[in-house]
Amino acid sequence: MTTFENTGISTNLITKLKELSFDAPTPVQEQVIPVMLEKKSDIIALAQTGTGKTAAFGLPLLELVESASNQVQALVLCPTRELCRQVTADLRTFAKALKNIRIASVYGGAAMDAQIREIRRGVQITVATPGRLNDLTRRRKIDLSGVKYLVFDEADEMLQMGFKDELDEILAHTPSEKTTCLFSATMSSEVEHISRNYMTNPVRITVGRRNTGTENVRHEMYVVHERNRYRAVRAIIDYNPGIYSIIFCRTRRETGEVAEKLIRDGYRADALHGELSQAQRDMVMRKFRSRRLELLVATDVAARGLDVNDLSHVINYNLPDDIASYTHRSGRTGRAGKSGTSIAIISMREQYRIRHIEKRLNRKFAKCRIPTGQEICKRQLLSRALQTAKEQTVFDADKDVFEDIREIFKDVSRDELIMRLVAGQCSNMFEHYSNTDDLNTVKPLPAKRKTKRMARPRAASIRREKQNRERRPDYADKTVFTRFHLNVGRRQGVEPQEILGRLNTASGKKRIRVGKIDIMRNTAVVEAESRFTPQIMEAFRNATINGRSVTIEVARSRESRNISCRQKPCQKAAGRRG
Repeated sequence: MTTFENTGISTNLITKLKELSFDAPTPVQEQVIPVMLEKKSDIIALAQTGTGKTAAFGLPLLELVESASNQVQALVLCPTRELCRQVTADLRTFAKALKNIRIASVYGGAAMDAQIREIRRGVQITVATPGRLNDLTRRRKIDLSGVKYLVFDEADEMLQMGFKDELDEILAHTPSEKTTCLFSATMSSEVEHISRNYMTNPVRITVGRRNTGTENVRHEMYVVHERNRYRAVRAIIDYNPGIYSIIFCRTRRETGEVAEKLIRDGYRADALHGELSQAQRDMVMRKFRSRRLELLVATDVAARGLDVNDLSHVINYNLPDDIASYTHRSGRTGRAGKSGTSIAIISMREQYRIRHIEKRLNRKFAKCRIPTGQEICKRQLLSRALQTAKEQTVFDADKDVFEDIREIFKDVSRDELIMRLVAGQCSNMFEHYSNTDDLNTVKPLPAKRKTKRMARPRAASIRREKQNRERRPDYADKTVFTRFHLNVGRRQGVEPQEILGRLNTASGKKRIRVGKIDIMRNTAVVEAESRFTPQIMEAFRNATINGRSVTIEVARSRESRNISCRQKPCQKAAGRRG
């Protein structure tokens, strides 16, 4: 077995690692640390979240920087303030084994004056988010001319969040001669751009397969009607006693609604989204890390950079817009060699998206059924019984009290007493699931009755049906359609089903009528019912498709026109052109 002694780390650091119960390096640490210490060459390391990347680059940096100098020698860039703070905390823990190594943390949402004072006192390593670091460089409050080592942590997330311009500006303030290390979970085209433009003959290290999910994560999908999405999530939670999970939603509003329902139904849950202040975010995360909360409902943006160990499940209340986002979501469970489960709640029309994810991750989803109320209650009973059996209660009371208790239960059998004790803890759950229907049941459409009319030749039948439709008064009405222009097309992997899925999500319970969907090489034009224009614009705002940010605008020419209501409803009206 490989040990840290074989990686080239100093004795002081090895002693500290043993105190922290780090007995052996992870695969990414085993491969990265010697390259950083010996070759000092540029590195591209592809590894999933939770594989020990912080120690992989942090330990060599602590060895390489010179404590005698107060100049910034190593710069670590992180996509979010949470990850920035977590990386800083880890490095400071490791640095206790060394003398005079100082580490500064620079991120938005905190007092800039305090960060400037810390930098002025002299630091060797700075961990920063791109936005705040750019502010400091523009104000000339930090000097990056002495940077010898530059690390991009979670580079794919950083670029997905739109930090490319900030990164270019930061790199312009650093020396051309330096060692650059890039750590990422996926290798997107933007990450390739950084490697081509800012790295020299990088050593490529891949732990696991490229752009794949964590090996020890089981992927499950549950297909339900849209209206049953929350009920399905609740059933899955109840079927997994002791669950510790992040539930991912697509929008802030949905995050708040799901969290509110869970709290109302008695679960220890809370929401994490962009509208919370930093103090509120910190309070929610403290509760979640200390297990005072068992469920955290979050958006992708709000959850980026969160470092939480021992998650048993990740639940996708909605699938993310981008496949890479699913990789990051699922990578938050099954960390440090432990197993985990990533669950996707999908509707019938979203099954094609699962196939795309399977192809990208080279993983198969297990198609599971929502447990019935009887199965959930049985699982809960067994769990409560096991929990009660393991409890060690110290109760100092007079023996006469026990005699009185025995007298109360003298006519109750042992088996009945056990059932009363355990079942009493599940009474609310029994009541909830007593008359619930099977969420897996999909009622078939009623079969059309065969008539003589259907026996006619097909061409004549179609012609006659067309004439009948034109005579019907409900088809004489006209619906106003608006043409929307999207900046994505076939080249970005856009399909009509994906556009329709977003339109259906935007419409809520109502059905948006859709006209033509023209998909060209790099653009797409969609005709949709004009009265839903605000909802449609909101559905595509800040969205991404396969890593490409989506912009939507009302087409300048032929913005609206009258189209017959003969256009089919949203689920079936799709044409692919261009």
